Amino acid sequence: MAPEYYILIVGYIFGFYMAWNIGANDVANSMASAVGAKAITIRQAIFIAGILNVVGAVFIGSHVTNTIRKGIVSTDILADPQIALIGALSALLAAALWVSFATWKSLPVSTTHSIVGAMIGFGIMAGGFSVINWAKLAAVVMSWVISPVFAMIIAFVMFKIIIRSILSRHNPFEWALKLSPIFIGTAFMVVFLSFLFKTPLGKKLAVGTFTAVLIAILMAVIGGLIGYLVLRHFFKDKAEKGAEEIFRRIQIGTSCYVALAQGANDVANAIGPLAVIYFLVKTGSVGGKVPVPTFLLLFGGVGIAAGISMAGYRVMDTLGHKITTLTNTRGFSVDFAAATTVMIASKMGLPVSTTHAAVGGVLGVGIARGLEAVNFRIIFQIMIYWVLTVPAAAITSMCLFKILQIFI
Repeated sequence: MAPEYYILIVGYIFGFYMAWNIGANDVANSMASAVGAKAITIRQAIFIAGILNVVGAVFIGSHVTNTIRKGIVSTDILADPQIALIGALSALLAAALWVSFATWKSLPVSTTHSIVGAMIGFGIMAGGFSVINWAKLAAVVMSWVISPVFAMIIAFVMFKIIIRSILSRHNPFEWALKLSPIFIGTAFMVVFLSFLFKTPLGKKLAVGTFTAVLIAILMAVIGGLIGYLVLRHFFKDKAEKGAEEIFRRIQIGTSCYVALAQGANDVANAIGPLAVIYFLVKTGSVGGKVPVPTFLLLFGGVGIAAGISMAGYRVMDTLGHKITTLTNTRGFSVDFAAATTVMIASKMGLPVSTTHAAVGGVLGVGIARGLEAVNFRIIFQIMIYWVLTVPAAAITSMCLFKILQIFI
C-alpha cells in the first residue's frame, strides 16, 4: 500500500474521533432540556438524537465544504500539499482532544470554535501570524457574549409569557390547550426559517428572505392548527394532566429539530478537514472549497451517533440538571431560545454557537425564577472552558503539527 493511503487511514481515524466527540458533547444542545424536564428519558434521547444526526448529516449536510472553517485562516497555507496534509491532521486531532477533555469534565464547549482554534494553530505554524484574519477571530470572541445573552433574553421573555398567559391562570391546562396553536406555530416558524437560512440545504435552495418568511408563516399556521387538533384529540378527558404535559409534547418536537440541524451543520467540523485529507491524497492538491462525497457525510453522521450513544449522557446531565431545575415549559423556552438565536444570528452573519445559545437559554429560564434558582458555580466553570477553547485547541494543534512533521 502506498504511504499516502496510510495517511488517509489515519485521517479517517481522526475524523471519526472528532465526529464521536461532537456527538458526545453537542447532543446536550438538543436533548438536555428534554431530558432535564423529563419529557423523554436519556435512553430515548440518545436513540432519537442518534438517528436525527445521521439523517441531518447525510440529507441536509453540505456536499461542499470550505477547506478552512469560517475563513479565519488564509487558504494560501494550503498551497504546499505536504503542509496542508499535516495541518489538516493536526487540526482534526487537536480539536477532538479538546472536546474530548471537556466532555470528560462534563462541560459543554463549541465544537466549531474548537476546530477554528485548531486551524489557527495550523495557520500560525504554516504561515505565521499574518495568515490569521484577526477581525474574524474577534467576531468569534464576540460570539461568546452574543450567543448566550441573546438566548438568555429570549428564554427569559418566552418563559415569562408562558407564566403570564398560562401558568398563573385559574385553569392552566385549558389555557395551554387553547394557546397551543400560537406556541406550536411560532416554533414551526423558527424551525422553517432556520432550515431556509442556516442549513446547507437552505443555501442550496437559495430562497430569498421575503419568500422564506412567507413559507415559514404558512407552515406556522398549518403546523399550529394540526398540532392543536392532535393535542385536543390526545388529551380528550385528560384535563387533570396539567399544562406541563402539553408542553412536553411540543418540547419533544423542538428538541428533534435541534438534533436534525446539529447533524446538518456540525458534521462539517469533522468532515471538513477529513475531506481536505481525502482530496489531497486522491488528487495531490486542494482549493478553497472541496466537494464532500455522501459516504463521508454518512461516516461523520455515524461517528456523531456513536459519540451520542457512548458518552452523550455526561454533558446532558450538566445542562439538563446542574444549572437549574427544568420543567417542560422551561425546556420549551430553552429550545425555542437556542433555535431563534442561531437562526437570527446566522441571517445577520454573526458567528454563533448552538452550545452557547443552549446554555444561555437554560440560564434565562433559571433567572426567570430568581437568581437563587441558578447554580452560578457551574455557569462560571462552563464560561472558563469557552474562553479556553480557541487557545487550547490552537496550542495543541501547533504541538501536533511539529510532531507530525517528523513522521510525514
